[in-house]
Amino acid sequence: MSNARMLPGGPVAEQILADVAERVAALKARGVEPALATILVGDDDASAGYIRIKQKQAAELGFVSPHAHLPATATQEDLHAAIKGFNDDPKVHGLLIQYPIPGHLDYEAALATMDPDMDVDGMHPLNMGRLALGMPGPLPCTPAGIEALLAFYEIPVAGREVVILGRGATLGRPLSLLLSLKRPTANAAVTVVHTGVPDWADYTRRAEILIAAAGVPGIIQPEHVKPGAVVVGGGVRYEGRRLLPDVDESVEKVAGAITPRVGGVGPTTVAMLFRNAVAAAERATS
Repeated sequence: MSNARMLPGGPVAEQILADVAERVAALKARGVEPALATILVGDDDASAGYIRIKQKQAAELGFVSPHAHLPATATQEDLHAAIKGFNDDPKVHGLLIQYPIPGHLDYEAALATMDPDMDVDGMHPLNMGRLALGMPGPLPCTPAGIEALLAFYEIPVAGREVVILGRGATLGRPLSLLLSLKRPTANAAVTVVHTGVPDWADYTRRAEILIAAAGVPGIIQPEHVKPGAVVVGGGVRYEGRRLLPDVDESVEKVAGAITPRVGGVGPTTVAMLFRNAVAAAERATS
């Protein structure tokens, strides 16, 4: 029997996307057609599916989405040329390179060639630096989505003990920076721990807010959680089409509030991508 309050991402995403749609309409009223470009390399079914979903949502929100589809045999130079084409196009405001890309290509090198102001994933090294320094810029989508989710459900973060299990570049590390910044929806005491620490559970059991970002299915069990804590499942791994979250379902018995297995952080991540995209269009045309 679960006593935990559920924290679905859907209502949070709806609120963010309603704001995005209003901002898109305001841009169009000024004669600006906001454009979010996408690049897909190769023919991975899941990646192609994600691009289709993002393009459909972009269209519903009023964005145009120019797209470059490169063959799996594309060279690093081909990829950089596609990025440069979008960088140099004044009609394009945001750019997304669908990850993963084929193994012979260097994603970090590709990312570094992107105009950082067009980076809707918030993963460009310059944007990571802006985040570390508390400067304005596009925020990484999953961390920003988690911050928004906690704020939406009025879960106080300021001054509280937040423990993040996982230190990856897309989630654990940027989220630790974000939640420790002096801003109304952050300002926490943040500890980052990882599976290389033998007694990591000693840390997670202290957390008032525990964020799982390890990408290890079922790593968080009830005994790893302080009774009544807020638990956010950020890390997932896919086996084929099956989604395997870090947080075991049995954790619902001890948590005070918890994100659902499916439809937790995912919807907020996508919403933040579009928030970054509309902000990029506003910046480029202000």
